[in-house]
Amino acid sequence: MYIINKETNRIEKIETATFKQLGFKEREHLQEWIANNPSCLNEELLVIQKEFDGFNDTSERLDLLAIDKQGNLVIIENKLDDTGRDVTWQVLKYSSYCSTLNGTQIISIFNQYLSKIGSSESAETLLEEFLESDDFREKLNIGNSQRIVMIAGEFRKEVTSTVLWLLNYGLRIQCFKAIPHKLGEQLFLNLEQIIPIKEAEEFVISMAKKSREEVGIQEELKERHVIRRKFWTTYLKEINKVSSLYQNVSPSKDHWLSAGSGISGVTYASVVTGDYIRIELTISGRTQEENKSIFDALLANREQIELDFGRVMEWERMDNKRMSRIKYELPEVSIFNEDDWNKMIQFMCEFVPKFEAALKRPIAQLSRKN
Repeated sequence: MYIINKETNRIEKIETATFKQLGFKEREHLQEWIANNPSCLNEELLVIQKEFDGFNDTSERLDLLAIDKQGNLVIIENKLDDTGRDVTWQVLKYSSYCSTLNGTQIISIFNQYLSKIGSSESAETLLEEFLESDDFREKLNIGNSQRIVMIAGEFRKEVTSTVLWLLNYGLRIQCFKAIPHKLGEQLFLNLEQIIPIKEAEEFVISMAKKSREEVGIQEELKERHVIRRKFWTTYLKEINKVSSLYQNVSPSKDHWLSAGSGISGVTYASVVTGDYIRIELTISGRTQEENKSIFDALLANREQIELDFGRVMEWERMDNKRMSRIKYELPEVSIFNEDDWNKMIQFMCEFVPKFEAALKRPIAQLSRKN
């Protein structure tokens, strides 16, 4: 690496160094740099714990635990000038340990980290903002989605060959070479993704997937998709007896069903997760200004709407987001517990017609104005 001197039209070599030569340590320095600036790994990551040791029956601890924008756990293992021979086995163990973590545990781990670093923010708020979803729990650590990132100055051949082999079996592993540089008293750090090569990462992943398909391995439908479709089939059969809202809607693999309200961008939705079921009116048109205007017009009639509905609704203007929402939900039920299904469907059969009826007139008035 060279520095360009525009005035002299010359280049000056920047000296390559080692972390040991510069007196840097793994936990005190490299780990802290990455924890405080995870975007140095070429993507948005949310660090949720350092020196994580919350594994059962072992005292081992991983360097950094993070979450990517899809809700996958990212296990980050830092070494300094050399990976050593056993780092691949080490990170595979950590990934297997983390694979059992559920959403509640992840939130708890993150809250512990926030408390440890003196932050007053809550894990729930930060995760919702980072994953851009109020149903973020459904995205957290799904199946065998854990990712591995290894960082070191040098990668031994036994490590790189093992990583390349594992990539063919769908494990998502990245290797970053971290090289410090020195120019006088000024220090630099170069982080370069070497496996898979960044420019060819998508190609490598697609070829690995194709290879797996060619030997007859195909992913089955996720269990949750099968469960949702089964639930919605049962739900629609019952809800269509008491409401015409979903007459033209088919069962879905998603966690919601939606139906029009008569205003573009304003929809009724039945939403179900592992924590609740609810009926909601989602206001998500083209512009934030338009959505807030519709919400405020409905809010002005809140007293009459809730009187007609017979219950207090939740009104979420969400000032900093494009959408707004009005909802009524039944908590502490789960689509993944079939014993809850009758209770959930009875709740919706009672309140979906009332919800639609309470909002029908104010929505019609807004539609005529528009």
